Amino acid sequence: MERPDELLAGLRADRSPDPPAHLVDTFVPMSDATRPLTLTDATTALAMTLDALEATGADLAYRVCGTSAALLQGVPLRAGDIDILLADRDDLDTFAAALSSFPCLYAASWLPETSQYFTRFAVNGVEVELSTLERAVDSDALECAGSGPWRHYVLLPCGSHHVPVVRLELRLATELLRDRSDRYDPLIDHLGTHGFDLDLLRRAMDACDIPVQGRRLVQDRLAAVATTIQADHP
Repeated sequence: MERPDELLAGLRADRSPDPPAHLVDTFVPMSDATRPLTLTDATTALAMTLDALEATGADLAYRVCGTSAALLQGVPLRAGDIDILLADRDDLDTFAAALSSFPCLYAASWLPETSQYFTRFAVNGVEVELSTLERAVDSDALECAGSGPWRHYVLLPCGSHHVPVVRLELRLATELLRDRSDRYDPLIDHLGTHGFDLDLLRRAMDACDIPVQGRRLVQDRLAAVATTIQADHP
């Protein structure tokens, strides 16, 4: 088991303080009119979304990511929508067709500036965003790109479904990259209380090129609490 002080291992002296621009935004920003979701809002809308998909007989690989993934795992964050990652455009089109009875807020389109194929629906008053993220990366520890979300996830009950939700270690690295303390503070507190995979967290911070000060913040906050290592879902 690695120690919290090893979060700083392997830091490069030339690590840039500015986040890589191509990693900062992984989904189209939610509407300003969206109110923060409660856990009940999120689970009800997600269950309805998955019920609609199940009714078509489609069996698609997907992952819930973004702030809603943290909310579903019990982190008290302000989430305004539900982000669902799909592996490819055909899967997104299939999923979108399953949601055709719900209002479509943004028709499926290719967004070259973010390398996404993206659509947005309103399900029970909650915005549900479907997206691919078609960007080649070397790391397996990014939240929405590469193999990270497909390898590192937990299964959570939601209605009659067991939902694959991206692990919080990857979400924390995203929020550190965006420098949103109102998001990363509750994530650090939750991981400190409930345990985390230290190696995965370190690799996620490496993948996001988190600067020294961000790593020291995480080290200092997590060094004072007892933690356990949680395994990925097989």
